[in-house]
Order: sequence, then C-alpha cells, then structure tokens
Amino acid sequence: MKKSDIHRIYELLEEAYRSMEEPSVTKISKQTKRDPFRVLVSCLISLRTKDEVTLASSEKLFAVADTPQKTLELTEEEIGKLIYPAGFYKTKAKTIKNICEILIEKYDGKVPHEIDELVTLKGVGRKTANLVVVEGYGRPAVCVDTHVHRIFNRLGYVKTKTPDKTEIELRKHLPEKYWIRINEILVAYGRSICRPVSPICSSCGLYELCDKVGVTTRR
Repeated sequence: MKKSDIHRIYELLEEAYRSMEEPSVTKISKQTKRDPFRVLVSCLISLRTKDEVTLASSEKLFAVADTPQKTLELTEEEIGKLIYPAGFYKTKAKTIKNICEILIEKYDGKVPHEIDELVTLKGVGRKTANLVVVEGYGRPAVCVDTHVHRIFNRLGYVKTKTPDKTEIELRKHLPEKYWIRINEILVAYGRSICRPVSPICSSCGLYELCDKVGVTTRR
C-alpha cells in the first residue's frame, strides 16, 4: 500500500468498527470515565486472557477495590480469587499488589502518565504503558499489540519483526490524530476480520488497498 492511503484506510476501519464489539479495556475506560488506575489494572488482567474474562474479572475486583489504597487492604489470595479465571491470576495478583505499593509510596497513589515512568513498574511493558496513556489519560500514544503489529505489516504500511519496532515506525509515519483510536479499532478488527490465520478477506473493506503480506490462505 501507499503511505498516503492511510487516511482512506482509517476511514474504512472506523466505519467497520461501528458494528464491532469494543475491547474490554476500552469498556473499562468508558465505565470509569478514564480512571488511570482501573485502566492499568484491567490491562494487567488482560494479558493472555480472553476479553470477556478480562471484563468480568476486572469488574469483580473493582466492586471490592477500585483504588490502590483499597487494593492493598486485600491479600494476594483475595485478589487472585476475585480475578480468577484470568490467566496466571496468582502472578497477576502479586503484580497488582506490588504496583499498588509503588503507586502509594512513590506517586502519592496516582498512576504516572509518562511512558518512561510506567515501564519502570514491574509487569508493565510498552504495550500496557501506551494503553494506559491512551485509555487512562486520553493522550496520544501508539499502543502496539499483536493485532496492530500484524495488520500494519499485512497492509504493507510497515515492515517490522516485533511490536516494539512497529511502534517506532508508526510513531514516525502514522498521523498523530489516529494514535488514540487505532489500537481499539484494530483489536476489534483483528478478532473479527483480519485474523491471525486465514483472515476473512472477502468481508474486508480494505481488500483493494491491502498488500496482504504473508497471507497464504484466506476466506
């Protein structure tokens, strides 16, 4: 694809997204009116966990503890039970409690809004940090998960091997006005249309604009 096609591609993605299910972290962001803490925790719960489980687990935890202070009143076992059956729930419970301690000790109970600060928290990688900035603070950031990485490479917009490299390239070339929405849109699109294996190209509005890099079988 040509770099200049990105504006038309974004329009088509926005149009398709209207009929798709929002990602769980976006739902949490809307439900909490962009509470950075609950966005951060739901991001941590979401790792290697199905979207519907992430939402249910997050809501169960937040019904009991929705601040770092309240969360620290719970034991790791109690947190684990509340977020179960999220994947690696015991490890995540420990991570959540550890982060709450740091937030209170170092940040007066507030979640930092800078990427470089967020990634110093144990368990927070660049994807999570960027998503917290976007969904928790409504600020432009390039959140690259497997869907964003896969789709932009398939389109031919970037040619990268890792999500971190994709983030670097998108920061250079993707217009900033698209940064906030692009992750939630492509997560939904990647689950329903541009799937990892055998994407449903016959239902894709981007078909004529997409280079289909690496696509060997499609529907």
